[in-house]
Amino acid sequence: MPELRIRPATSFLDYAPVSLTFGTSGLRGLVKDITDLEAYINVKAALRYLLSIGDIHASSGVVIAGDLRPSTDRIMRACAQAIVDLGCQVENAGKIPTPALISHAISARRAGVMVSGSHIPFDRNGIKLNKSVGEVLKQDEPGITREVERVRVEEYSRTATKSAFDASGMLKQSPDLPPIARAAEEAYVRRYLNSFTCGGLSGLHVLVYQHSAVGRDILPRILRELGAEVVTAGRSETFVSIDTENITDEQVNRLEELAVAAEASGRPVHAIVSTDGDSDRPLLTAVLTAAEVHPGGRRVRFLPGDLLGIVVAEYLRAAGYRVFPVNPEVGRPSGDPAYPSLQDIPLPIDVVTVFRRPEFIPAVVEAALAVAAKALWLQDGVVHPEAAQRAEAAGLRVVMDRCIRRDHRRLLAGSAAPPSSKPLGP
Repeated sequence: MPELRIRPATSFLDYAPVSLTFGTSGLRGLVKDITDLEAYINVKAALRYLLSIGDIHASSGVVIAGDLRPSTDRIMRACAQAIVDLGCQVENAGKIPTPALISHAISARRAGVMVSGSHIPFDRNGIKLNKSVGEVLKQDEPGITREVERVRVEEYSRTATKSAFDASGMLKQSPDLPPIARAAEEAYVRRYLNSFTCGGLSGLHVLVYQHSAVGRDILPRILRELGAEVVTAGRSETFVSIDTENITDEQVNRLEELAVAAEASGRPVHAIVSTDGDSDRPLLTAVLTAAEVHPGGRRVRFLPGDLLGIVVAEYLRAAGYRVFPVNPEVGRPSGDPAYPSLQDIPLPIDVVTVFRRPEFIPAVVEAALAVAAKALWLQDGVVHPEAAQRAEAAGLRVVMDRCIRRDHRRLLAGSAAPPSSKPLGP
C-alpha cells in the first residue's frame, strides 16, 4: 500500500507525516513513520471513540503492553502520554503476549493498547487496540478514523511552543512508564494451568524455540508447571521475524538443528514449540525419530494452525462425534468430504465450532442460525461479544474463547462412558 503522506497545516513540523493504517491486525507502519506524535494521535483518537460509544468512561484504566522490538519502548511511552492526557489511568503490563493483555483487559473491563508488529520485520511496528468487551472490529474503524482526523487537526494546529512535540514529531519530555503490574501475566499463566490436568505433560521432552518472542520465558514456565521437561534454544537479543503461518524451509532446517543439539543429552525431543513476535500465534512441530524419517526427509514436521484444527476434529471423532469440515485448507478427517458451507451438510448440526478470526463470526452466526444449529463454540482467541449476544438472543448456546478438545477432556476425566455420536460443524 502506498504511503499516505499528510501536509500538516502547521509550521512546527519539519517533515511530512505518514499516517498509520489498519491492517489485518491493528495499526501498522514503518518505525520511521511511527513518530511519538503519530502514535499519540492514534491512541488518543481510539480512546476518544471508545468514550463516545460508552465502552470506557473518563478516568478508566487502560492496560498497555509491548513486544521486544527495539522501537517498542519509545512507542509505549507515547501511547501512555495519550492515555494520561485523555484523563485515563495507565496500567503497565510490561512485555507480555497480546492474548495475555487482551484477556486481562476484558476481564477488568478496560481498553488495551499493545505495541507490536507481530511477525513483520523489525523496521516496522504496530499498535493493537482492544475495547473493554473484545477486539476492535472492522465496523469500529470508520469511527476511530474520524476521531484520528479530529485529533490530528488539534495537534497540528498548535504552535511550536505550545506543542508537546518537537519538529521531528518526538515528545519533548518522554514520560516514564508506571511500574510493571504482573496481574495480566499471572492470569495468563493460571489460565493454562487451570485448563489442563496437573502433570498432563509428564514424560514429554519439549524444546522451546525462544528467538525474540515476547512470551519466550512465559511459555517454558507454563510447560514446566504442566510436567514437561523443557529445554530452551535459539534465544536472540535482536528481533527475529517469524510468521508461524508461513514457515520457510530455512527455518525448518534451523529447528531441526536445534532439536538434534538438544538430543545430545541422550533424551529424544518430542516436539518444538514457539510463537510469533507478540506470542499470539503458536508454532508447533512434531519431531520424528530417525526410524520414522523417509530417505531424504526431515525429522521436523511443521504443524500449521489449520492442521491443528484438523487435530481437534480427529480428537472429537475418536470421542464418538461425527465431524463435518467446512472449507478446510488442508486435509479431510478420515476421508470425510469437505463442504463449502454449513447449508450443504446433509445432516442436522448440533454444534458449530469456529477457528476463524473474529471479524468472520457474525457471518458464521447467521449461517448457524440458518441451519438451526443448537450451539456455537468459538475456539481459543476467537472473541466477538456482539455476535455472541446475537446468537444467544436467537436461541443458540454459546461458548467463547475456549478449546472444545481441552474442555471435552476435562469433562470426561474419570468417566468411562463415551459421549453419544453427535454431528459437529467446524
